[in-house]
Amino acid sequence: MRYKLTILMIVAISGVSMAKIDLAILPTRDTVQLTIYNSADLTLAREARALTLKEGSNKLQFSWANTLIDPTSLEMLPKADVDKIDITDLTYPPRVKNLGLWNINSRIDGQVPVEISYLTSGLSWRAFYMGTLTEDEKTMRLQGYVRVTNNSGEDYENAQTRLIVGKVHILDRIADLARRQYPHGRPGQPRVILKSADSRGRAREKFGEMDLALRGEVSDAKWYSRKEIKKEGLSEYFLYTIEGTETIPTGWSKRMISSDTDEVPVINLYKYEQERYGNSVVRFLSFKNDEEHELGDTPIPGGLLKVYRGVDDQQHLSYVGQSSFKYIPVDEDVELNLGAVADVVVEPTLMDFKTANFRFDRHGNINGWDEIRKFKVETKNTRNLDVKVEIKRNFGTDSWKIKTEQKYEKYDKDTVKFELVLPARSTRQFEYTLTTYHGVRQKGR
Repeated sequence: MRYKLTILMIVAISGVSMAKIDLAILPTRDTVQLTIYNSADLTLAREARALTLKEGSNKLQFSWANTLIDPTSLEMLPKADVDKIDITDLTYPPRVKNLGLWNINSRIDGQVPVEISYLTSGLSWRAFYMGTLTEDEKTMRLQGYVRVTNNSGEDYENAQTRLIVGKVHILDRIADLARRQYPHGRPGQPRVILKSADSRGRAREKFGEMDLALRGEVSDAKWYSRKEIKKEGLSEYFLYTIEGTETIPTGWSKRMISSDTDEVPVINLYKYEQERYGNSVVRFLSFKNDEEHELGDTPIPGGLLKVYRGVDDQQHLSYVGQSSFKYIPVDEDVELNLGAVADVVVEPTLMDFKTANFRFDRHGNINGWDEIRKFKVETKNTRNLDVKVEIKRNFGTDSWKIKTEQKYEKYDKDTVKFELVLPARSTRQFEYTLTTYHGVRQKGR
């Protein structure tokens, strides 16, 4: 731990002075729960500790030196004997940096479980994925991971980790609040935060609806040999609770598995569009976040997917490509660009060009004509699997006519799309004749 918790007793000394006497050894955390909200560099920490109190007045000293804890967010609640424990106020002594004092009145002696919560900065997470295609590339094993990085200045031992997907807008950045010289502006009289009748009042005041996501009660995670993830929808936020606990020291990152789904049906498609991808063929992988594709329970956080292909019974893998993607809601399709390939080739060639059907204005100048181009398109598949290829041809005008024996679809006003299935290790070609109309021929054709 980087910050310091101490229980102190105030003992009357003759005269007007007061002295601090330690009552107990620094209590360690029993548990800690971290709810990390990436979009605002914001984390809610909820610590469970057992404090040893004496009957009467007690003081709890809290120091957040060298951390990114926001002292204005500190809150403590007794978790037992609530009617016998009164946390009266939290005081920030003047001219004392990084120190707060809780005043506690207790009607019992002994240990009392409490929850201490606060907001901190410096914790973040990102998702990444590994996709392993079967040899026939019809299904994929999709494994999800989360990497949590701790730069908060505080070590968190055996922490339960919860991750929030969604956006939040706050007026004050937690990192700025944590770095202020004094919690509440310039020093003067001691600043006192009175206990609220609503234990969640300050958080709700500051963050509004986000309080539901950050402070929502979640049943304790069970312990399993393999970690799983619990997922819950909270308004426009989505909460992922990673099962079990992890120790995350400051300055470290920790990788945790978040999901593992076998046999997700996928579609492989090779695209050629010269204006968009140049002369390369680009491979795309698509699937849908729904039950039919063995998914659909929850949204999928955005991240980087690296795709591999199984090549033999010994589970050797070959690298296919990678793609970043954004948050995928339930029942939404995703198409991932895995990059250019060399084993599928499309080569269009201009075979002939001529002009015809000239029109002249009354001065004898050409004001209309046709341009006629003949193309040959050759496609090659050097893979040992059948592939589906989509070829788009853009004409740069909406005044055109095409003649070909190859089936095509009009994609938009100046584009057509050809779709071919190429058997393994095969070559195929087709031709088309394109006529484009110019000048007055655009209207008179």
